Amino acid sequence: MKLNAIKPARGSKHAKKRVGRGFACHGKTAGRGHKGQKSRAGGYHKVGFEGGQMPLQRRLPKRGFVSAQRYDTAEVRLSDLQKIAGDVIDLAVLKNAGVIHHLALRAKVILAGEIKRKVALMGLLVSKGARAAIEAAGGNVELPSAQPPAGKLKPKAGGESVPAAKQGK
Repeated sequence: MKLNAIKPARGSKHAKKRVGRGFACHGKTAGRGHKGQKSRAGGYHKVGFEGGQMPLQRRLPKRGFVSAQRYDTAEVRLSDLQKIAGDVIDLAVLKNAGVIHHLALRAKVILAGEIKRKVALMGLLVSKGARAAIEAAGGNVELPSAQPPAGKLKPKAGGESVPAAKQGK
């Protein structure tokens, strides 16, 4: 057997039907039927169109909810802090280590797992149980300042908040 001698089984392949080429080969309507949008050149329906009837994707109920702020505050476990090499841990260190999403604006350390070494947390939110565990291991926690994260509302002189985009105007 040679590669140039291989052919498909007899009868398994047949020529494509050439429509619209005269009455002997499905001429006239060329398999499109008579009249209507689908018989015309350029006539098409968008995906999901049901002739004006309310389409299925709009008839079905909506389920669930995805928050626009899902990346704002990330949760960090004590066991994740144990794996990070440095002694001083802040938001940038957590992002570089891949512990939290790169779009996260804040991080909160929660009591999950355990920590056995001394770490200093800078500018991270901490739960009561996690704070107690960190301090028991000899570490300390410096709370973040009351400033909102970059890109969020910033306090104006009169105490009123103004979006960050309008600060320069």
